[in-house]
Amino acid sequence: MSQLHLTWYGHSNVMFSENGVSVLIDPFFEGNPFAPDWREIPRPDIVAVTHDHGDHMGQTVEIVRTTGATLFCIADLVGWFREHGVPAGQIINYGMGGNVDGTLEEKGVKITMTQAFHSAAIGSPVGYVVEMPGGHTIYHAGDTGLFGDMALIADRFRLDLALLPAGGVFTMDGELAAKAAALLKAPVAMPIHYKTFPVLAQNADAFVDALKRHAPECRPLVMEPGEMIVLD
Repeated sequence: MSQLHLTWYGHSNVMFSENGVSVLIDPFFEGNPFAPDWREIPRPDIVAVTHDHGDHMGQTVEIVRTTGATLFCIADLVGWFREHGVPAGQIINYGMGGNVDGTLEEKGVKITMTQAFHSAAIGSPVGYVVEMPGGHTIYHAGDTGLFGDMALIADRFRLDLALLPAGGVFTMDGELAAKAAALLKAPVAMPIHYKTFPVLAQNADAFVDALKRHAPECRPLVMEPGEMIVLD
């Protein structure tokens, strides 16, 4: 298995790189107090958006148009992105996007949309299971509440890492995110969507403590915004 490079830009904004291919999810930079200027990050090959809230769509349009990256999004959002200047040729599936339980492939990366329980103005919120070309499989839950069918994700995929919102108020809190980790059976779980705004949990302590009770075999991965780590 190749090395996976993971960078967290704060909130739900993360980039995975493996075997020379990079995937950027929920590129919220402007308005994100922990993120750099999006023009300063490495060029992504793929940009994936979980839903249409501003703290997740972020600078998707600018990044995709500037870099030529391929955009993954739910089919209902395609029209919005087209109206805002994203060429159809840069949207996955011949400009049609995807939908829940569908798997699409680009540059050796397989990305499967999963359900997520949240709100959205257009279409439905989703999560993503990302199968990187070097062998790592990552689940990015997007914004969601806890749901029992996370166990079906574990049945379908052998996850290496789960990224779970743990800030509370708009998503799961640390306790519920730890229960999600137990359902997903990933060996490593990383909290996201916390600390960005005052209303959210300001640290991952509750998640780390709850993980010891609900999924003691799962290792917490608590990163600092802007930090890059390598997973074997």
